[in-house]
Amino acid sequence: MRPTPTDPPAHSTTHPAPPISVLSLSIPVAMGYVPLGMVFGFLFVQAGATWWLAGAASALVFAGAAQFMMVPMLAGGLPLAAIALATLVVNLRHVFYGLSLLNKLPHQPWARWYLVFALTDETYSVLTTLAPGTTTAQMVSVALLNQAWWVLGSVLGALVGTQAQVPLAGLDFALAALFAVLVVEQWRGAHSAAPLWVALLSYAAAQALMPQQALLIAISLSVLAGMLLPAPVAKEVAP
Repeated sequence: MRPTPTDPPAHSTTHPAPPISVLSLSIPVAMGYVPLGMVFGFLFVQAGATWWLAGAASALVFAGAAQFMMVPMLAGGLPLAAIALATLVVNLRHVFYGLSLLNKLPHQPWARWYLVFALTDETYSVLTTLAPGTTTAQMVSVALLNQAWWVLGSVLGALVGTQAQVPLAGLDFALAALFAVLVVEQWRGAHSAAPLWVALLSYAAAQALMPQQALLIAISLSVLAGMLLPAPVAKEVAP
């Protein structure tokens, strides 16, 4: 008997988007972004800027380490061209991040361009763990919420900096702790230990050869290894 058009198909090839909580994905990032954003806002105000410029910088630039680098450069009166060039060098690693996400990024131009703009180390780590059925709205929401934590921390730190002198010792460890959590999540979701060993060996070699450019060299070696090494084959689960 042939199925009628109203009969459901025997096998469906499409899968609905997995139910995920964007807030739960972003909370670990918030644990690092809020205190570090406060440090940036505090230092930004101490360098002579007004408090609202700290939030504007985090909303329009959103460059993490480059924003910390920007504080002494602005205080020293360096030209914007020099600051832009230094920011490009510091954030050059994001080019490699974007190349590995080309198949994951949404096709809508507005969403694609925003994710390119908001692609930080932590957001990249979260996006790479999302299931293939994740919607565009979910991906954009993760990046937008991560940026919101950074902006919030920047504004809070700037407001505190205008009122009191607060010791900031120990807050710099928040980023290292955040990366440790993200590495564990990547490890748990990986099918093979090869990417972790490639990253460790690449950084060890780069640190031995050129310590000043260790991060950029390690990323380049990891990308080269990813292009040359065969892709891992997922194990089939018996029914």
